Amino acid sequence: MADSVEIECEDDVCALPGATLESFESARVSPDVKIPEGDFEAWMDLADTRGWGDGLPLVPPTEARVEAFLEKLPRQIDPDAVVAVLPPRGGLVTRRLLAVNAVMAGCRPNMLPVLTTAVRGLAFPEINLRGINATTHPVAPLILVHGAATDELGFNAGLGAFGPGCRANASVGRALRLVLMNIAGARPGAGDAATQGQPSKYSYCAAENCAESPWESYPESLGLRAPSAVTVACGENPHNVQDHDVRSPIHTLEQIASTMLTLGSNNAPVSSAEWFVFLGPEHAEAIAAGGFSRKDVQDFLFEHARLPMSRFRRAFEVTQYAEWEDALPDDGMKPIMRDRDLIKVMVVGGAGKHSCVMPSWGMTESATLPLEP
Repeated sequence: MADSVEIECEDDVCALPGATLESFESARVSPDVKIPEGDFEAWMDLADTRGWGDGLPLVPPTEARVEAFLEKLPRQIDPDAVVAVLPPRGGLVTRRLLAVNAVMAGCRPNMLPVLTTAVRGLAFPEINLRGINATTHPVAPLILVHGAATDELGFNAGLGAFGPGCRANASVGRALRLVLMNIAGARPGAGDAATQGQPSKYSYCAAENCAESPWESYPESLGLRAPSAVTVACGENPHNVQDHDVRSPIHTLEQIASTMLTLGSNNAPVSSAEWFVFLGPEHAEAIAAGGFSRKDVQDFLFEHARLPMSRFRRAFEVTQYAEWEDALPDDGMKPIMRDRDLIKVMVVGGAGKHSCVMPSWGMTESATLPLEP
């Protein structure tokens, strides 16, 4: 299980050891700062000096660009009202600040509702953002877009959904990371203790492929009926599962179960952790054609993603297991998760016989919200 670094808080400012108030102050995108216009190098030098970026080029957040985002808000919404408070710094998030970071990330104005909804979800207590930023584990928040917004806003749910090439996926995922760095204060060292980090800490956003899913949408499976929705889940990079033979649904699901049985993931010693299973359309079609529902997939993986209890006892001294798990004999088969409902299944991706799984950080739960109008 990944360890964590204790966050110290004083005067409403939270920081990791070695961080200073000045280091957080320098990261604030203050309206008092004049953004150099027409001199991109000067702008990048300013952003670098202030610690605003992720290391990649940033779009200058001029007043005109920011206002182009805010003018689309309904009149009754105050752009300076606080929509979330994010640790470790206890940063106050407003739609204006979201717009600033969205501009820098390269978002279009119509993408602000997705970013706003994701940030609101990230502030839910069950997400445990404080722990996510303090842990040495390379966890990153993933944004998943569901429903009509996928096509309306241009999100990629198909081929290469977790990869490059789609402005909506890349820019919204990146905007969330900039929010975490610039507002929440979760910058490497000062507010993000991840030992090695991971590429998804730059941008982590995809969409559910509802059009090619044989089952109802993921939000609908949770009882959420909305034209569009956003899920925020915090985990590792996707772990690929290949099954080019697809001899049967059981064969494909056994491949997925075997990929979940890694004792190196943070889910292994924390059996209350979620697993996201992202089925490629071809795998999903074959599984459903074999008579498997989404619940059947959950049941199968719960029953087959198991190892002898002795393997877990050899691997870990500190665990978070239920009493019935601890009571298993050494030759008893323990599931990698204590409850089948911890397995979250949806279709993502395009042509090809590949799927993937995402183990979480462990001490976190996902959140699914209807998209803000």
